[in-house]
Amino acid sequence: MNNISIKCLKSEKLQSGICYGQFLINSLHPGQGITIGNQLRRVLLADLGGKAISAVRIAGVRHEFSTIPGVREDTLEILLNLKGIIFKGNNKEVEFGRLRVQGPMVITADLIELPENLEIVNSNHYIATISTSSILEFEFKIEYGTGYKLASQLFSQEDESYLELDSIFMPVQKVDFKIENVYDNSNNITERLFMDIWTDGSISPNDALKSAAQIIINLFTLLIENKPNNESTETKINKQSLSIKPYTNIAVEELQLSVRAYNCLKKAQINTVGDLLQYSPEKLQELKNFGKKSADEVFSTLKNKLGIILK
Repeated sequence: MNNISIKCLKSEKLQSGICYGQFLINSLHPGQGITIGNQLRRVLLADLGGKAISAVRIAGVRHEFSTIPGVREDTLEILLNLKGIIFKGNNKEVEFGRLRVQGPMVITADLIELPENLEIVNSNHYIATISTSSILEFEFKIEYGTGYKLASQLFSQEDESYLELDSIFMPVQKVDFKIENVYDNSNNITERLFMDIWTDGSISPNDALKSAAQIIINLFTLLIENKPNNESTETKINKQSLSIKPYTNIAVEELQLSVRAYNCLKKAQINTVGDLLQYSPEKLQELKNFGKKSADEVFSTLKNKLGIILK
């Protein structure tokens, strides 16, 4: 294990700014290849962050089904095109970009005005075409995140003037790995791990691999440094309190009581199991038209359905 090494076998830039890298990790013990490969793959695809357009404001446009005079694409097509723009930058704060053009012309991503620390990887990415001399104005909201977020998860009432986009923040597009056994002269077995990584160009495969490894190191460091504490008594208390609390919001209709018992409870404004647990057995039998038979039915149902015993 002391001889473990990592080597970059290939590093190249493909079409549309996509970056590809192949890496080899040597001298692994049997079984470690699948452990390391699977963990790195999951982190590369899910935990690395990036920047993307989360909203756009288009002058004169109120909703995504609008048409813009003089523009070949409708608003929905433009929004879909904007989702394909790839940003590169280290700032994790919300940033804004702007675009103001006058036609006729073809609009591409390189025309967007951005803050100094932010750049566009695929600058030739197509956005729209203006066929007349009309003026088109955009304002873009660019956010940092991990994974993806649906439009409804991103906005509040303050952003009503913006059109929302589903944002994809993942800089790593694809990860493959394979494992090979290596036999030495003594017939001892070691493994070597091949990893193929494709990114969108906002980060190199080499940097992506390093970032993923650092995330894993940080996670296990927290586990090592986390000292055990005396939570046994708290856990027992919490279990006792949780034994009833999860059922407090269940409606009494779910208990499927007889009509007589159900009507008596509803007339007493007992609408949930939580309301019911506020009554002692004696107080429960004092309800109008609620006799011992109905009380026994309620006690039995609570015990059989929810495991609650009223003493």
